[in-house]
Amino acid sequence: MSSDEPQRSRLGRGLAALIGDVGDEIAVMERGRPQRRAPIAQLRPSRANPRRSFREEDLEELTASVREKGVIQPILVRRLSHEAEAYEIIAGERRWRAAQRAGVHDAPIVVLDVTDREALEIAIVENVQRADLNAIDEAAGYEQLIAQFSYTQEKLAEVIGKSRSHIANTLRLLKLPDAVKAHVLDGALTAGHARALLTLPDPEAAARKAVARGLSVRDVEAMARAPEVKSLGRPRKAEKDADTLELERELSAALGLDVTLNPKGAGGELAIRYASLEQLDMLVRRLRG
Repeated sequence: MSSDEPQRSRLGRGLAALIGDVGDEIAVMERGRPQRRAPIAQLRPSRANPRRSFREEDLEELTASVREKGVIQPILVRRLSHEAEAYEIIAGERRWRAAQRAGVHDAPIVVLDVTDREALEIAIVENVQRADLNAIDEAAGYEQLIAQFSYTQEKLAEVIGKSRSHIANTLRLLKLPDAVKAHVLDGALTAGHARALLTLPDPEAAARKAVARGLSVRDVEAMARAPEVKSLGRPRKAEKDADTLELERELSAALGLDVTLNPKGAGGELAIRYASLEQLDMLVRRLRG
């Protein structure tokens, strides 16, 4: 067995072994990780948290619940080595923010002994399992795991518990313009909208239209299938300058064949068309001198 097999096995069983089935705090306790209470002031948000956006209306709703019932779901944390009696939040930052707003002084926590990589994995899985993470933050979290910890998409799919195609399609959303991402982050557009917008030549303009008119995902997909949009999506051939056109004519006259030049940066391509094997033989003889 290779040296990394125990680690792979540990992660391969799913991070549910660390965080419980879909974040069920009872399952966490049953797995030998008892919860205890800690002052809210001792908890610190993680800079690696895949969640970057917190919708105000969601926070207000959760704050009202916490004010009435307290923090029921434990917050997953790990100890901070550089700060005594302090913990870094792995999963549950939104609960921590709501507790602060509600004036709650302490909350249940479960302390985990995990690496940076495992902490990020848990944060992503905990949020994704709850369908609680918007698609852009989810994609950024995947990208961080790939860039920081050298994951392949296949390995990431195995650890996160999603299909390889889901990982790939989610990562593609990072190619969208920032203005479109902002609509997804604030909830104006869904991940389905975002995927459909990727196929359009001007996703930013289409996104503004979708938000203004309240278009459904099917509506945006229909926009992509429209004939006028398809024609816009075809790249236009760059206009050739006069020098290039003149050189094409000179080469065509010298060879007696149709010659096309396609400049690309400092170089380019030269295409020579022949209509018969005799023309090809003639060209070969000339090239050989």
